[in-house]
Amino acid sequence: MYCRAKHGTRRGFCEECQQLYDYTVARLNTCPFGKDKPTCVKCPVHCYQALMREKISEVMRYAGPRMIYRHPILTLFHYIDGSRKHAEAVNNRLKQFKKQSAEQKK
Repeated sequence: MYCRAKHGTRRGFCEECQQLYDYTVARLNTCPFGKDKPTCVKCPVHCYQALMREKISEVMRYAGPRMIYRHPILTLFHYIDGSRKHAEAVNNRLKQFKKQSAEQKK
């Protein structure tokens, strides 16, 4: 939605948006929380570098309010996922992640 509106693409992504997409997929695939990952707003670990986080925020600010009209079911799932209680799973995984990081430093 964002790329079509802002960059005028008809199908797929422009080069800049494709790079952003590839970056996000790579970062999510290496996320320490795996399938228990909370939404980014609630996540204690920032996966993205500052510049990329700004770009993602820009895309989300544009697409978020429009998503309900284009993809109402996906919007519903996104809000349900955002309201789920991930606290225990996130805390457990964060402890494991910190423990692994400490062991690697030794």
